[in-house]
Amino acid sequence: MSYTPNGTILKKYADVMVNFALGKGKGIKKGDVVRLSGSESCKPLFIAIHNAIIDAGGHVISHYGPDEEKGDRRRNINFSRYFYEHATDEQLKFFPKNYLKGVVDDMDHSLFILAEKDPHAMDGVDPKKILLRGKTMKPFMDWRHEKEYKGKLTWSICMYGTAAMAKEAGLSEKEYWNQIIKACYLDKKNPIAVWKKLYREIESYRRKLSALSPKIDRLHVKGVDADLWIRLGEKRQWLAGRGYNMPSFEIFTSPDWRGTNGWIRFNQPLYRYGTKMTGIQLWFKDGRVIKSKAKTNEKFLKQMIATENADKIGEYSLTDSRHSRITKFMAETLYDENVGGPQGNTHLAVGMSYRDTYSGNVAKLTDAQAKKLGFNDSSVHTDIISTTRRIVTAHLRNGTQKVIYEDGKFVL
Repeated sequence: MSYTPNGTILKKYADVMVNFALGKGKGIKKGDVVRLSGSESCKPLFIAIHNAIIDAGGHVISHYGPDEEKGDRRRNINFSRYFYEHATDEQLKFFPKNYLKGVVDDMDHSLFILAEKDPHAMDGVDPKKILLRGKTMKPFMDWRHEKEYKGKLTWSICMYGTAAMAKEAGLSEKEYWNQIIKACYLDKKNPIAVWKKLYREIESYRRKLSALSPKIDRLHVKGVDADLWIRLGEKRQWLAGRGYNMPSFEIFTSPDWRGTNGWIRFNQPLYRYGTKMTGIQLWFKDGRVIKSKAKTNEKFLKQMIATENADKIGEYSLTDSRHSRITKFMAETLYDENVGGPQGNTHLAVGMSYRDTYSGNVAKLTDAQAKKLGFNDSSVHTDIISTTRRIVTAHLRNGTQKVIYEDGKFVL
């Protein structure tokens, strides 16, 4: 039987997204413009959020599309699949510059609802075409980042569970939604008040990490499935909270990609462009992935890493098990990169760096300066996650060492 959360839960969810997540924990202001994106499957939440934006005095740019599912090709029910299977290179490289630039100029916030009718809708599609399209659309992402770094745009992502997503995670729809409800504190009387308290706790660790950063030379990530060295880099800070993902419990930074050496395995599957990859292993030398393996869909992994600058680290992240209420595998990066569990989670992303981890004024950081500091730029940003036991040790510039993360917890 299909499960739909009740109106009270949906209203709380919408309230959290509009009046907390957007605006970096402050919510939207009267007159703000929100670009709201989602598909048919998320219709109940889409409507609830739309109405919450109106109630807050905001304006909506609606980006609402049909569901996509693999189905029978003769019924042509997957327009993205049809596009990738039939589009010419000219069509794959088409970029509606004026339209998308206008969208960025008009919006103050962007809110995307993840909802998959069929997680396997794109199975078998040529990954090169998908990656080429991603590269074509990169300026749209760059414009948003530029506006964000000037303090004129905020964004967030949330999730609406579907039967297919729950099945992929090995859960019933109700179990799947219970994870969403608990993770977002929608079971509490005043979720926003709970979030503000939690963010104060996470912020205390973020401040300690950022204060320690100028003293750190390298991080050593050690476990039965990892022996990896990461150079933190000059002028780095750690980021957390801000409402940019909902839920979000991680504390992360973008290291100097040139100083990554060693190897790492990941015990969690990676879902990317409708493809599931398992048993991923990466080997780094002088900042680049020199070898990659996967138990399933290894070809796709290699093609993704072969994308320009996608063979370099763009993010390193830690989640404290005491903060996250996510206890199940959800088959969706938004949740899996924030899972709690006995050992918390440590993950990295290959591809694009987050320039706002620069400790100075990011709005004034030029491309040349970012490159000199080791910030990576790519059309790809792919988070790969592990929930196994790891010890993360900071090797300081004065020759001493300090453990910062152990047994799934910060030890600062």
